[in-house]
Amino acid sequence: MTRAAARPEPPSPRPKPPIPRRTRLAALRSRNFRLLLLGQTVATTGMWAQRIAQDWLVLSLTGDATAVGVTTALQLAPMLVFGLAGGWIADHYPKRRVLQATQAATGALAAILAVLTLTGHVTAWHIQLLAAALGIIAAIDQPARLAFVTDLVERDHLHSAISLNSSTYQLGALTGPAVSGALISAVGPGWAFALNAVSYAVPLIAFACIDPDRLPHPRPAARAAALVPGGMRGLVRRPEIWRPIALAGAFSMFTSSLPVTLSAYARTLDIGPSGYATLTFVVALGSMLGALIAAGRTRTTMNGLTWTGCAVATTYLLAAAMPTPWSLACALAGIGMTTTLLFTAVNATVQVAAGTELRGRAIGVYLLVFFGCGALGGPLIGAINQHLGPRIGLALAGAVPAAALLLLSLSYFVRRPAAVPPSDASRRPSGTGREPTPHTRSQLP
Repeated sequence: MTRAAARPEPPSPRPKPPIPRRTRLAALRSRNFRLLLLGQTVATTGMWAQRIAQDWLVLSLTGDATAVGVTTALQLAPMLVFGLAGGWIADHYPKRRVLQATQAATGALAAILAVLTLTGHVTAWHIQLLAAALGIIAAIDQPARLAFVTDLVERDHLHSAISLNSSTYQLGALTGPAVSGALISAVGPGWAFALNAVSYAVPLIAFACIDPDRLPHPRPAARAAALVPGGMRGLVRRPEIWRPIALAGAFSMFTSSLPVTLSAYARTLDIGPSGYATLTFVVALGSMLGALIAAGRTRTTMNGLTWTGCAVATTYLLAAAMPTPWSLACALAGIGMTTTLLFTAVNATVQVAAGTELRGRAIGVYLLVFFGCGALGGPLIGAINQHLGPRIGLALAGAVPAAALLLLSLSYFVRRPAAVPPSDASRRPSGTGREPTPHTRSQLP
């Protein structure tokens, strides 16, 4: 027997054990993270109460669904101008201080709108002007808020923290429309704006209670730039970042204006503000379920994002074909679930791939595309709902993103690099070449 034949076979690597279910919500062990979730839940409940009342008030004052779409666009458009600046601020300044300032400013704007409405002096242009101001503040708030989540938990709990943060947003979206519908029917929309203004006291108290000693300190700008060669140009050239962002933009252009379509549906079916709030509540219920499902995920892939996008487009097409409000409500629950799964996965993919030093600016690019495309789609969907009907609006919200998803998938397979032949790989000396980083490897299919 030869020496080579007598050589024992190397032991095969043991498969990694599955992550226990109890560790997938381990982000809740952080006290600072729990405080953030508390403030986020209350603030988003008030924000959704204001959003529903705002859309209904504009529709009541103008009688034009296009005006509602313009109001939505004005609230989303500032992200195009200030989104990258908000990401830069999140990377260079203490995020807790930034969020305290933005929450206080948002509460003040809600109080102004409440006073104008309750005193009977509100007009459509007042609402649109304040919506644009809220959009400017959100362009600074959103990158800092999403990046701040990663400062409160360990890296292994990042996906769980992002999904739980999304679930609190959906919980606010679940209760806010119901509260808003009740307030609009009982005492008018002005009290929904007042409730939103008061609700911002809770996140301000929560941010004040967060322990700053457990937060990372931002690096000086020069040192951060040195640690990340290529800066923003290198960021947008990385396929594990720009492909999910492009996918989110294609869907955001039509799905962000779903409240505009639902308000037009409520007016067409003559179901009033309570019916509009009910439809929005059903969407939020599905979104809450999607956020809870996403909280159990530990990784995302481009293949997974593609199939989730197909599910979103399919549910929109099904909703357009529903003949009654009850069947429409069932389809809307599916829309809420699949849309939340898609955008939560995109958010986690971008943040993990960007790394610590560029996370704020990566989120800024993501939010710029997300809200910018939503701003472009707002007036378009509003005009379609006004002239062709909300059913056509829902159908196009499924068909157009599906076509964009097909083009993005084709570009991925056309540009996909050829695999290295096994013979070449076996002859490569050990220790040479660059292995992909763990977070990059987990994002690519």
